[in-house]
Parts: sequence; structure tokens; C-alpha cells
Amino acid sequence: MLALRLEKDLEAKLSALARLRGRTKSQVVRDAIVRMIEDTEDLALAEKAMRRTRSAKPLRQLRKELGLDG
Repeated sequence: MLALRLEKDLEAKLSALARLRGRTKSQVVRDAIVRMIEDTEDLALAEKAMRRTRSAKPLRQLRKELGLDG
């Protein structure tokens, strides 16, 4: 369980968003946290892949290797 204090204006925006989506404030916050964690994990994977890349390829060459250009 998590307790969280928000400024009044932020809580009002959260309440409005929850009403708009037909969800509870807790559900909206939970969804936002899940998305942030997933985005952070995806970014870490992308950065790791970029570090493994030893050289850049021209787009034309990459498209050919991927079979995108006949």
C-alpha cells in the first residue's frame, strides 16, 4: 500500500481525469506508475542496445539488409 499527498490543484486534476475515464483516482495513479516503470525499462533496453552497436549504417543499407527494398 502507498499513501501519497498531492497539492490541491494536482488532486483536483487527478479527480477530473478519473471522472473523465470512469476510473478511481487510485486506478489512474496505478496505471501512470505502471506506464512509467515500463517506459523506464524500455529506455534502459534501448540504451543497452545502442551501446552494443559498434557502427552506424546508412539507411539504404539497413533497408536492404532487412529486405525492405526489393
